[in-house]
Amino acid sequence: MKTKLIEEDVKYIGSQLAPHWIYKNYKMMGDAIVAFKGECEVKLTEMVDIEDVINNEPIYSKYMLSFITEQFNVDITEGVLRQRLLMTTIKEVLEDMGIIVRRSGDDLFVDDKKLSVSICTKSVTSILIHTGLNIDSTGAPVNAAGLGTDLNISDIDEFAKKVMERYSEELDDIYLAGTKVRGVYE
Repeated sequence: MKTKLIEEDVKYIGSQLAPHWIYKNYKMMGDAIVAFKGECEVKLTEMVDIEDVINNEPIYSKYMLSFITEQFNVDITEGVLRQRLLMTTIKEVLEDMGIIVRRSGDDLFVDDKKLSVSICTKSVTSILIHTGLNIDSTGAPVNAAGLGTDLNISDIDEFAKKVMERYSEELDDIYLAGTKVRGVYE
């Protein structure tokens, strides 16, 4: 899986969760994950999480670290499993830094404050995952934690690179694990 940290700020508005967005904008064909920082404001009209739409819960963060991944030849159930793997990877990287994190489904919490938003959806060609982690929790519509404001992580770029590298390595390892076993038959 290809990885890229996008240097310039990108405002996440939900439209980036689209097939081939990574390829069109960053020339990365195939399975890829990118990370970028910027404001996050997803209006109900752009949301793919129907439960949030029904509950009238748009997403906002003053400053967020976003990960977008597109992966091909994967069904939605495996996509959700990969989304949960990404959340677990983020949790492990934070725990390696001495931060206590609780995961509930596809959400991460620190001291019962919500750190993340995450969604997985399927396009006609791929599965798409967006995961956002507050950097600045100021003004969030829920009781939120931020990587910078609450967890004092000073090098967000290095953190993002570590998450993407570990996630990519885990997926590669899963693939290789499936190639080393002998099939069994009755």
